[in-house]
Amino acid sequence: MGKAAEIEVTESGGGGMRRRNCACTKDDFLPEESFKSWGNYAKALSETPKRLIERALTRSNDEAELEAKARSHHEMKRTLTWWDLIWFGMGAVIGAGIFVLTGLEAKEEAGSAVVLSYAVSGLSALLSVFCYTEFAVEIPVAGGSFAYLRVELGEFVAFIAAGNILLEYVIGGAAVARSWTSYFATLLNFRSDKFLLTAHGLADGYNQLDPIAVGVCFIICIIAVSSTKGSSRLNYIASIIHIVVILFIIVCGLIKSDTKNYTPFAPFGARGVFKASAVLFFAYVGFDAVSTLAEETKDPGRDIPIGLVGSMVITTTIYCLLAITLCLMQPYENIDANAPFSVAFKAVGWDWAQYVVAAGALKGMTSVLLVGAVGQARYLTHIARTHMMPPWFSYVDEKTGTPVNATTVMMGATAVIAFFTKLEILSNLLSISTLFIFSLVALSLLVRRYYVSGVTTNANRNKLIICILLILGSSIGTAAYWGLSEKGWIAYCVTLPVWFLATAGICIFIPRARSPKLWGVPLVPWLPSASIAINIFLLGSIDKDSFIRFAIWTAFLLAYYFFFGLHASYDTAKEFEKSKGWKNNIEEGNAASKGLDSKDAPIASGN
Repeated sequence: MGKAAEIEVTESGGGGMRRRNCACTKDDFLPEESFKSWGNYAKALSETPKRLIERALTRSNDEAELEAKARSHHEMKRTLTWWDLIWFGMGAVIGAGIFVLTGLEAKEEAGSAVVLSYAVSGLSALLSVFCYTEFAVEIPVAGGSFAYLRVELGEFVAFIAAGNILLEYVIGGAAVARSWTSYFATLLNFRSDKFLLTAHGLADGYNQLDPIAVGVCFIICIIAVSSTKGSSRLNYIASIIHIVVILFIIVCGLIKSDTKNYTPFAPFGARGVFKASAVLFFAYVGFDAVSTLAEETKDPGRDIPIGLVGSMVITTTIYCLLAITLCLMQPYENIDANAPFSVAFKAVGWDWAQYVVAAGALKGMTSVLLVGAVGQARYLTHIARTHMMPPWFSYVDEKTGTPVNATTVMMGATAVIAFFTKLEILSNLLSISTLFIFSLVALSLLVRRYYVSGVTTNANRNKLIICILLILGSSIGTAAYWGLSEKGWIAYCVTLPVWFLATAGICIFIPRARSPKLWGVPLVPWLPSASIAINIFLLGSIDKDSFIRFAIWTAFLLAYYFFFGLHASYDTAKEFEKSKGWKNNIEEGNAASKGLDSKDAPIASGN
């Protein structure tokens, strides 16, 4: 836990503190009553249906999420401003995606219209950024989307989403670490696979071992646990160098451009543009890590909107300019799928520029790894505060103000996967979980604005449920029809009007139950509804193997929840209620017992 002896540990109820003489015991992982003995555990398992009914749809509230911070023993240090968040945002996103996937998608799916693919996926990411921003301002905790979903959609949905968030970060970090090795080899004028070791006894796809990726993960871990502000400064420096290299690529690339290379513009049609958009969403993965820094931001109401929205606008603009530059330098069919920018400069006679490109890519991927390490640890920290993951992960070191245990374990998992697994396998696992989570966050925003327990009438609640189901159904129908029918259009005449009317129904017939206190998403319900529709549409362009992997991972999460997470969360909620002396659980919405105004208590049992 960062100290080998005598550290303070909060009991499962969040109440008392006591000393321990060893750094790690059973109670650090399973301190709840259900796990005190085998008899207790057997009793807990026998009560699974009852506990599931009580907890699965139970909604938390803003104050309960803020209260949970006390379970980390020490507070994270508020040292970040909007300037730090902008650079964290760009550092989290601009990396392997733009330097690796641009060439592949331009050559095989979109042609020169790859710029439109980046614009579409960037629009989807920007809409999601707006939704994240309101939550991060209102609930400034390290839990990110896990905390937001727990407040609005309930514990069960939040946990499934959280599991996919953690998977996304681990696999995304492993993919970037593998790319780091490839670009490092290029910078030294070697083949991209120069430093990989072949293990003939392992299966194909897992037999190219990458020790350099492990070393990079280890160094990033040390930096991330040392200081959040220090990580910010390193990211700031690396990102500045990265931006300078990107400006070099754009300016020098346009100098050597030829507008004839832009013909034909969209050789694969609209279908190719959207198919590439689903894959290129990988290039935007990571911005949600910035929302996990809300707990360490000096002025969340001001800094988070500027940092999140500003970084995404800048990133999307840079991506589109880089895509335009690449396709003006070379005809799309001549673009190299593995090292597009380096080969493009070779093609126009500037061989030396490949080293500048490789150096810029390395800087970018280092930033992505660093911000990913910071973000994923904070997600895990807040999940552990609820005891749905062992509370050992929630420990925040008093000296550094960082979640040491969570950072170390997550980066260790990243290093192991990066050591064995090929980049192609890793990159195919990412987008589906990301788009799924972004859709849920947008849905949560609709619930947050239009449903408050004790304020919203049953009739308006039922109208909201119907409208949301119609939005989801029409969006799924549009995505499914797009995937199944290459030339059809009749179904769109049904699904698109249904989406429009359902969104208009929320706007016209359902009164808002809550207004944001500090900063709110504009154009509600249209903006979050559009975010849901676009994210689901992009999901429809993802290959079936990704859905199979998503289903397998979700099945694993369900098993963990039923056997461990549910019971730990149940016991923790009961202890938390008892320690505060409330007759009803705060998470089940008895705000009156705390003396709160009902409008400030958006809690419902979910039943």
